[in-house]
Amino acid sequence: MAEVDIEKKVNSEELYDEKYASVAAGETVVISEDDSSDDYSGTKEPSTGIIGKLENFARKYKMELIGIDPVPEDQRNDRNVWTPAYFWWAANLVMPPVSIGCLGISTFGLSFWDSALVIIFFNALGCLPVAFYSMFGPIYGLRQMVFSRFWFGYHGVKIFGVLNVIGCVCWTALNTIVAASLLHSVNDGQMPSWAGIMVVALGTLILGMFGYKLVHAYERWSWIFTFVILWILIARLKMSDNFAAGTMPTGPFEAGNVLSYGSVIFGGTNGWATYACDYAVYQKKDASRSKIFWSVFGSLFLSLTFTTLIGAVIMAAAVNYQPWADSYDEGSVGGLVYSILVTNSLHGFGKFCVVFFALSCIGISVVNIYSLAFSMQIISHYFAIIPRFVWSTIGTGVYFGISMGAYYSFNTFMSNFMSIIAYWICIYEGISLAEHFIFRKGDMYGYDVSQINNPKAMPPGFASTFSFCVGVAGAVLGMDQVWYAGPIAVACKGDVGWQFALIFSFVAYVCTRPIERHFFHR
Repeated sequence: MAEVDIEKKVNSEELYDEKYASVAAGETVVISEDDSSDDYSGTKEPSTGIIGKLENFARKYKMELIGIDPVPEDQRNDRNVWTPAYFWWAANLVMPPVSIGCLGISTFGLSFWDSALVIIFFNALGCLPVAFYSMFGPIYGLRQMVFSRFWFGYHGVKIFGVLNVIGCVCWTALNTIVAASLLHSVNDGQMPSWAGIMVVALGTLILGMFGYKLVHAYERWSWIFTFVILWILIARLKMSDNFAAGTMPTGPFEAGNVLSYGSVIFGGTNGWATYACDYAVYQKKDASRSKIFWSVFGSLFLSLTFTTLIGAVIMAAAVNYQPWADSYDEGSVGGLVYSILVTNSLHGFGKFCVVFFALSCIGISVVNIYSLAFSMQIISHYFAIIPRFVWSTIGTGVYFGISMGAYYSFNTFMSNFMSIIAYWICIYEGISLAEHFIFRKGDMYGYDVSQINNPKAMPPGFASTFSFCVGVAGAVLGMDQVWYAGPIAVACKGDVGWQFALIFSFVAYVCTRPIERHFFHR
């Protein structure tokens, strides 16, 4: 072990994400770094008190300890530039996107071809920001929400941290409900919803607690079985001869439904943007940016398009076959998949496929529960000193409760949540892209990572906060939800909230950021 003693005297007013309580108090600490460590733990001398005991517990069981601190270059030992692509491919080749694919027909009344075109176009659009933000991970070794301080300011980013925590919890709840509906179907309704939710929650928690290395190892291989099951589902669907594409109606009502469903698809894909860096921070600093971008884009687009199109196909078949339609009404997408694979079909083997399909939801849920911790840690320096695995555990308890409540109104919960996700993430993108391309001239290497904990080196955050509020106004004008429809949405007969959120926030930031720079010079 090569030990390096590093003395740090830190002013707690200038440091946001102190990792240790002694640092927050302004004391001198000694950090021990193990250059040969491959467990991503960020080794340190044993601490005292509750935090110290938690860290020592994590260290004992080889959990990842590095939180919102930059990952040291000597620990970025992943030389495979395709690792992020493997990760995103596996994380989305699961059951929840299939349920999203059903919504075009079941909730928005579209035909199969309408749904398919919406899925392809809006998935491609939503993948672009995720691929772009992923390129910053290898360069700086910073998590997405931490790196966002450069765009929103040291304190301004806390708004998005809170929203991202809410998003992580709700995403995981949504995914868990899908899995629980499948497990409920397998046991002929004998397995209560809470038990199915508990099974997936525990699997997700275990992976989320151990961190980056175990998450990537799981994702690298788990997709193979799910991929096979998806093709079995397609084969059984083909053999049933129940699928009918239908016609493509036109008119303003149809156009409005296309916009609304497009908002759901875009929100689901684009929702990964605020996690993008998190899964590339252990790449070598000199990793090819173009390979990172195109591999992430390709893997994300292909996996999401494949799974959501399967959802559209099985829903189109259910419309033409009443027993399947009844199964969907009674058990949501889980009941429908069960009917296709088990009832008068594959029987025992079909049940095995359904169970494995349900457990595949762990692969997508763990992404949210892992990234949730980093968003919590940027909200307050008091939160930052709490080890990452603790936040994953707390988040699991919260989404378990939400899952229980939303289980019986799944479609409404999913469609409303997906649209709202699109609104605030587009505000995030409108501001961040304006800062990067207009005020930083698109320079990927123009960020000084040594200043990431210095509020005085970050933008003050007034322009970003004001632009966020303007973006919210744009979203309100264009949103179309069951509980509210904005005047622009009424005129368009569909949801255009995310487009107006993006445009309003972008324009507001371009107008106000020069004023902020003039007065604060940063």
